Formats: sequence, C-alpha cells, structure tokens
Amino acid sequence: MQKQISSKKVYEAAIFTMTHDEIELENGLHAERDVIHHNGGAAVLVMKDQKILLVSQYRYAVQSQLWELPAGKVEIGETPDVCAMRELEEESGYTCESLELMSEFFTTPGFCSEKITVYEAKELRKVEHPRAMDEDEMIDTKWFTLAEIKTMLAEGKINDAKTLIALQQALIKEAGIL
Repeated sequence: MQKQISSKKVYEAAIFTMTHDEIELENGLHAERDVIHHNGGAAVLVMKDQKILLVSQYRYAVQSQLWELPAGKVEIGETPDVCAMRELEEESGYTCESLELMSEFFTTPGFCSEKITVYEAKELRKVEHPRAMDEDEMIDTKWFTLAEIKTMLAEGKINDAKTLIALQQALIKEAGIL
C-alpha cells in the first residue's frame, strides 16, 4: 500500500483540482505524483425496441463531434444515480422508473481519480417538459438499431470510452453471453 507523505494543491478549476503529492511506496522509497481529483460522472444506456439512444456533441478537448451515452459530471453532494437520472432527462428528454447498474470504472487511474458509473435505464418514458440542457450544450439525439451500433463499433465511429464499454456490455448481454 502506498502512503501519502504530503499533498499540495497546485491548481483548482471548476470541475477538478490538482495536487502534487509526495508518497511512500511499498518498498519504502519516496516518489512524487501529480493527481487530478474529479468528482466522477454517470452515464445511462437507453435501449428501447432493440434500438439504442445516443447523443452527439462537439468535444472541444478532442476537437471532434462524438456519439455518446447521455452522461455528465456528478455534482458535489450528488450520487451517481441521481446524476444519471438528471442527465438522462436533460440530454434526451426521457426518464425511467429505475436504473440498473452496468459498470463502474476509473477513466485514467494513473493520474486521475475520475470514476464513471454506467447504468441501464429501465421502463423508459418521455418527459412532457424536460429539464433544460446546460447553456453550453448543443446536443443532438438519435436512435440506432443494434446492427447500426455494431457497424459503428466495427468502423471505429464510436470512440468515447464510457460509451464503448456500455455498448459492448449491452451487445454481450443481448447475445446471451453475460
């Protein structure tokens, strides 16, 4: 087990903080680590009538328009399931009776604490007056057949990690393997 000796906040942004830490390794040596502390995120797989709903939005950091699951950042004091329900409504105009946990994973554990929790929406229904999207979000939604999803995956047209993981799990489950 590694042990923290010291930690100094070196940067604070709206969605993360960064610390420079001195740690003691298992072998007794000391090392330095820069760590990004992030509150995490939640995403929702939305499947209805053998179709999957994805959202498309431009991601400045990678300079690309990406197809993704409805998802967002867990706010301070919010649980991942509450975040998932909020984002589902904001980004798709749908809600659901319940969420089924699909997976939890760390995005880049070598330097970042961000953990994404992925759920599957159960008993989907359209919201008459859904919550508004965030001001800075310009999102399009589209339903894809499972065949279209398989083609997009095979052609490398989906390259968002949380979406890849959830779609692959859904297809494995659909095939009766999981």
